[in-house]
Amino acid sequence: EGDDQLKSDAIMEQMKVHLSTDAGKQMTKKIGLVYQINIAPKKIGFNEKSYVVDLKKGEVKQGRYEDGKADATFSFADEDFVKVATGKMNPQLAFMRGAMKIKGSISAAQKFTPDIFPKPSKL
Repeated sequence: EGDDQLKSDAIMEQMKVHLSTDAGKQMTKKIGLVYQINIAPKKIGFNEKSYVVDLKKGEVKQGRYEDGKADATFSFADEDFVKVATGKMNPQLAFMRGAMKIKGSISAAQKFTPDIFPKPSKL
């Protein structure tokens, strides 16, 4: 596990706070899926740090998902995750460019949009 600070860490911290708000709870109710997000400092697949964004329970945890299988798993490089989470890069485009890799259910993956993340003004 890499302990290097990733820019993504700040977004995940914000996400924790976001999920405890009313807006966050509503979203959790609406989505009801579990995502695992693997973030590499530079290159997908190398020294990844994993996070579980659980939009069933409404929590964010560092580490891999251990309760069975996540509905969808995404892999990003740090910079690209930040672009997608802050709405600077469209997830479909990220996927086509190879900046985002997806495993798991495609319908679950389609609900993974910048809307689930807190707005950058709060960062």
